[in-house]
Amino acid sequence: MSKSVDYYFTPVSPFTYLGHERFVAIARRHAATIAVKPVDLGQVFPVSGGLPLAKRAPQRQAYRLVELTRWSHFLHVPLNLHPAHFPVSADLASRWILAALEDSVDAALAFAAALGRAIWAEERNIADAGTLAAIATALGRDAGRLGERANAADIATRYAGLTQEAIDRGVFGAPTYVYDGQLFWGQDRLDFLDRALAK
Repeated sequence: MSKSVDYYFTPVSPFTYLGHERFVAIARRHAATIAVKPVDLGQVFPVSGGLPLAKRAPQRQAYRLVELTRWSHFLHVPLNLHPAHFPVSADLASRWILAALEDSVDAALAFAAALGRAIWAEERNIADAGTLAAIATALGRDAGRLGERANAADIATRYAGLTQEAIDRGVFGAPTYVYDGQLFWGQDRLDFLDRALAK
């Protein structure tokens, strides 16, 4: 029986960045396909009890930094706790991911990975179209075509549809992996997803 994991995420999340490569490796090890589904957390949070970072209690903001430091060191993944371009809108970058997805799942996943590195390790602004074009070019993609598709109405509709789909399925944060009807929220739940895929 084929296995498939729905991958709900935003490319601006540091936890998406920390877990992305591990998730892709786990899925490939179990021959599971990945349904790439970038979503707008700005729409998800208000209906799920979440708050944008700036509105969270000081204790929660402080502990977030502790967790990011722990995971960055544990995974040996470089991460700047206070990147130059964060908070930053994810909307345009997410639409570029969906444009890349029209080429292949692997293209979309590679683009998502590069976006995470751009924010959290390279001090780049992924809300800037020029930055996105440079990232696409470095990945060997046709930046002009991707940029054109990212600004198309049907891609915007797809992005909005995926966001509503996430809300309807009970997603409340990123990353969330959905397999066999089960939600696994956060890159720190990847071990549970790994075991579920192994069954």
